[in-house]
Amino acid sequence: MRKKTDQGTTVATARKNTSSKLFTLKIELVDTTPLIWRRIAISGHASFAMLHHVIQAAMGWHDAHLHEFRVGDRRIGIPDLDFDDPENPVAKETVLRLDRLLTTDSTFTYRYDFGDSWDHRIRVEQVRDREDHDAYGPIAWVEGGERACPPEDSGGVGRYQEFLACWENDPYGEQTEQVRTWAGLDFDPARFDRPAAGAAIDRMLGNRWIK
Repeated sequence: MRKKTDQGTTVATARKNTSSKLFTLKIELVDTTPLIWRRIAISGHASFAMLHHVIQAAMGWHDAHLHEFRVGDRRIGIPDLDFDDPENPVAKETVLRLDRLLTTDSTFTYRYDFGDSWDHRIRVEQVRDREDHDAYGPIAWVEGGERACPPEDSGGVGRYQEFLACWENDPYGEQTEQVRTWAGLDFDPARFDRPAAGAAIDRMLGNRWIK
């Protein structure tokens, strides 16, 4: 429907076009064996800041460390003027939207915790129209995944793989018990709690503190 003014028509059209896409993303924690992965759906007009929070919830991280996206040569995250490379500055994740940079089959990376360097490889599997065309708010959910997120501060992929080897080969050994106590006695590396991940995302959306 046309508005009474050209300005009104432009705004209404842009709003519907930019909010009518839904992205399906496959997230893989690089170099983990067996592979730790998640599949999420997220609105195309979501910012990379929102994607960061959705990844944290879907994977099971605690958002306790720094992070950064790499899309081609572009760095996206939270700029730090004291440490950023002036020749390759970090773009603000709060102002860049997924549908402005990504298309079907786009591949990019997300690094969490610059010390442990948890690298996530992300691929856009599908871009489709949203079914709720009259709803313009941000949406996201977890469609699937396998295996538990490593415990925070567990030393990176190499150390975590060593822990998994101990878990399998010496489940009651002293080293295994130490890590199990630290990770939580209910920790199970083979378990992915999809309902809990979905509930965490729902809380963030319900509180309207991600967009």
